[in-house]
Order: sequence, then C-alpha cells, then structure tokens
Amino acid sequence: MNRTEGKRKKKRKKRKKKEKEKEKKKKKKENTEKAKKKKENAENTERTKKKKRQRNTSTANEIS
Repeated sequence: MNRTEGKRKKKRKKRKKKEKEKEKKKKKKENTEKAKKKKENAENTERTKKKKRQRNTSTANEIS
C-alpha cells in the first residue's frame, strides 16, 4: 500500500465519522422536538380536563 492509499483511507474514515456525528445530532434534535411536542400535548390535555371539570361542576350547581 502506497502513501496515497493510506491518505485516502484516513480521509474516508474521517468523512464517515463526520457523517455519523451529523446523524447523531439530527436524531437528538428530532428526539428533543418529539419530547417538547409530547409535553405540550400533555399540558393541553390537562387544561382541557380542567375546563371540562369546571363546566361539569357549574352545571351540577345549576341543577341542584
């Protein structure tokens, strides 16, 4: 194996490593976005449940 082949191999290795890192970052970003959405949805459902409870209690008070 001559010098240029070794250089090429190193460059390829470096490129692959960079791609892997990029992919990791992308995946992490996606996961954080997913978690953020999930949290938002949970808060929304909690809010709607609260409103529903308030509505139910107000109608119950009117009936009695």
